[in-house]
Amino acid sequence: MGVPTIQPHFVLFPFMAQGHTIPMIDIARLLAQRGVIITIVTTHLNANRFKKVIDRAIETGLKIQVVHLYFPSLEAGLPEGCENFDMLPSMDLGLKFFDATKRLQPQVEEMLQEMKPSPSCVISDMCFPWTTNVAEKFNIPRIVFHGMGCFSLLCLHNLRNWEELEKIESDTEYFRVPGLFDKIELSKNQLGSAVRPRNEEWREISDQMKKAEEEAYGIVVNSFEDLEKEYVEGLMNVKNKKIWTIGPVSLCNKEKQDKAERGNKASIDEHKCLNWLDSWELNSVLFVCLGSLSRLSTSQMVELGLGLESSKRPFIWVVRHMSDEFKNWLVEEDFEERVKGQGLLIHGWAPQVLILSHPSIGAFLTHCGWNSSLEGITAGVVMITWPMFAEQFCNERLIVNVLKTGVRSGIERQVMFGEEEKLGTQVSKDDIKKVIEEVMGEEMEGEMRRKRAKELGEKAKRAMEEEGSSNFNLTQLIQDVTEQAIFLKSM
Repeated sequence: MGVPTIQPHFVLFPFMAQGHTIPMIDIARLLAQRGVIITIVTTHLNANRFKKVIDRAIETGLKIQVVHLYFPSLEAGLPEGCENFDMLPSMDLGLKFFDATKRLQPQVEEMLQEMKPSPSCVISDMCFPWTTNVAEKFNIPRIVFHGMGCFSLLCLHNLRNWEELEKIESDTEYFRVPGLFDKIELSKNQLGSAVRPRNEEWREISDQMKKAEEEAYGIVVNSFEDLEKEYVEGLMNVKNKKIWTIGPVSLCNKEKQDKAERGNKASIDEHKCLNWLDSWELNSVLFVCLGSLSRLSTSQMVELGLGLESSKRPFIWVVRHMSDEFKNWLVEEDFEERVKGQGLLIHGWAPQVLILSHPSIGAFLTHCGWNSSLEGITAGVVMITWPMFAEQFCNERLIVNVLKTGVRSGIERQVMFGEEEKLGTQVSKDDIKKVIEEVMGEEMEGEMRRKRAKELGEKAKRAMEEEGSSNFNLTQLIQDVTEQAIFLKSM
């Protein structure tokens, strides 16, 4: 059956955190390129972070509009103007942030009521479970966006439903994750709040998300079939609902300007960054970036810096969150001057996709957030894994054990942002130097790892081409939603 002639209108509602918003903006552009009318719902502050990219998309004729909501920071007990998860001074305010997002429901309902043309569906983040009820009220399908891959979604699903987990007393003992196609071992320390919510309030939110997903029409995933085919099928089986893999969505950023401004304004001039990269040989530079929320203790930052320096290999290190003690260390040690012939430090936001796509990049030290993991895979580079929290240890296992395109740094336990100093140092400078050499050295195993990474990068690009699986799934998503919307309206 062909796509009905009605022009679909998708409402996209990203969670206010960079790792959740960035891929949703890419999805908005991919759908708009297919003729779908798009409305992105967010707050004024968050809209400003991707304004230039959307403005350029609109200039090319894409039908995208951005609707601003008032974010009730003060009403929820947050600091004034705190509209993004990365602005929280402490994880202790996380529950209040979720409370603030729940308070958006009346505004969202009023917006949908007045929207013309009427929406065909809502694609909303998993962190907005209440949008399932909103979609039901307006008789339109809700599609859930997780910001994770199918491997990790299946890992977490199986663990949350595995009664034996509670019988494991040790937090450090490794156990095999049940129901997977590969032998994957994790410890309770590495799962943390991803499986065991921190308290009853977080457990209640987790339960609400689960119930809302069960009632939703389907799940859209930023991944591609050739990357994790068995796990896409496995997830479909356990969720028993439609799942569309439509990634890597970062590949919609074809222009240099879109890559440079993806997510936020870069803290370094793109020309300075590219000129520095141009000065190095092919596959010689290590890119170090630990995400928008991840932070390290002062002692661990020092060890990482010393490990990078002692590796004698060129590096770009993105330093987003610095304690006063670490700032003092940088000055006292004259670190940036000391390594200026070897390394470049970017203080703040970095144009990650632009950097990863440069031919001089040979490896990526990453926190294993799904966006970063997939961007590394898409760029065809090998990775050093440094997971922090959420599902990142699952992503590490995919990279290291399933895809075999990365090496572990040695991180053994989760740490929530804001609590890093309690943990101190997990990986020494000598171990950092050693793992860099293992990944970037000339040994046969390293060569094979690089070969696999390059092949995966090619598969990622093919998935988004005309005959690719993700391209087909995007068409299927539009068709399925349009038909479902017509069906619901007829009831």
